[in-house]
Amino acid sequence: MKTSAFLYPWDVVGDPDAAARVAGLGVQQVTLASAYHSTRALTPRHPGSRIVTAEYAAVLYPPDAARWAGRALRPREQSWVPGTDPYAEAARALTEAGIEVHSWVVLAHNSRLGAEHPGTSVVNAYGDRYPWAPCIAQPDVRAYLVDLAAEAAVREGTLGTELESCGWYGFAHLHAHDKTAGVGLGEAAQYLMSLCFCPDCRAGYGEQGLDADELSASVRRALEPVWSGSATAGAGWSGVGELLGADLADATFRWRGRVARTLQESAVAAVREAAGAGFQVLLHADPAAYRTGANVGVDAGHILSVADGVVLPCTGGDGAREAVLGPFAGGGGVLAANFGVVSGMGGSPGTLARDAAHAASLGANELRLYHAGLASGPDLEAVADALSRIGR
Repeated sequence: MKTSAFLYPWDVVGDPDAAARVAGLGVQQVTLASAYHSTRALTPRHPGSRIVTAEYAAVLYPPDAARWAGRALRPREQSWVPGTDPYAEAARALTEAGIEVHSWVVLAHNSRLGAEHPGTSVVNAYGDRYPWAPCIAQPDVRAYLVDLAAEAAVREGTLGTELESCGWYGFAHLHAHDKTAGVGLGEAAQYLMSLCFCPDCRAGYGEQGLDADELSASVRRALEPVWSGSATAGAGWSGVGELLGADLADATFRWRGRVARTLQESAVAAVREAAGAGFQVLLHADPAAYRTGANVGVDAGHILSVADGVVLPCTGGDGAREAVLGPFAGGGGVLAANFGVVSGMGGSPGTLARDAAHAASLGANELRLYHAGLASGPDLEAVADALSRIGR
């Protein structure tokens, strides 16, 4: 199975041993961040640093001034990695070490955008804005995301891309010093807390025959049992219907599903137009189409007709892996099982060989490893051992 490890450019730039070390794991590919959200990251083997603080969502290359001239929504260039184009520098080093490079592009997750342009953010039924979550129904936001996808995906020395958060983002996000665990929100409540009521979404609900004011009031009423601790809704989409009512829930999803699907179609088309033939385009995805986040909810049949495949979160146990991979099995294209290999972040590098075999039995034909730059030395040793056994 072809295997790719995730990396940041700062894991490679300034470390002359990084590319060879990654190649020594036994991976054939690196998925290298070219557009990424704010983060604080450990660099445990870098000769010059131990912590990188990416203060805001940024691109790791010089953006095209002509493309973005005169536009209010535009990518911010990073300032925390030395050099004018750290993505290209890292990609060259990895390519010289014999590793394919694919770009890693984070789209609808950008706190800086929401801070500088509050009107672009998702607005919940209470009127609270989510600055980390651009509303993908807004025309200016969609145009920005589609152009960002094309530019950030197609970089020097890059043979393909993986688009993360190419769809709705919502409530569930680890924001700075998060303090949101006081009330347990199940999937149904998270969906309701992720519904957007910006002007464009309010108009979209109207297209589905809904009055936006009445809908927001219904959402608030539906959430009252959650805040009081008496909610009994089931899991999954049926739980959303139990809280909000099946007809209202379905109407909101018709609007949101159409918005997400058309954004994905436009983003993939833009990347392919920029890249030309042979450039692989994958989406980080989840088979539950109503879910929001980095692994956006998709319709399996639709997304496999649009992109070259998907990258799916597979860190959970056997049952969770079956639920994630099953809807895509036999659909054709790349089905990449993404495993956490940082034990300190909940990953399990010691069981990677067994877990990969199970994923393969469910139809996975590639592996993704999160994240070679963040993992400890013992974690990387376990990865190398697992990949040597998988290859035998």
